[in-house]
Amino acid sequence: MVTQITAADLKKKMDADEDFLLLDVREPNEFNIASIPTARLIPLSVIQSRLGELKGLEDKEIVVHCKLGGRSMQACQFLESLGFKNMVNLAGGIHAWSDQVDPSVPKY
Repeated sequence: MVTQITAADLKKKMDADEDFLLLDVREPNEFNIASIPTARLIPLSVIQSRLGELKGLEDKEIVVHCKLGGRSMQACQFLESLGFKNMVNLAGGIHAWSDQVDPSVPKY
């Protein structure tokens, strides 16, 4: 089952230098408009063909985000089905990040 995290709690994890991967599953044009520091971009549309980039991370905590939370939940469920054990979805996506953490991140 996929865990949810708020943007405020994600910021706390980042500030505490916790060990996790922040995965952005939006498209490159969206990433260019707005992004969260340290996020790795692997769009949902190509995640299956880029699974090699996640090899060896099956036990690592992976926090996934998109614009609002829908695509990231799909990515979490897909990766869980492949044996990834610690998937976390950013509730509200990058819009929640803009609302709760960093208003300088544009909404689009």
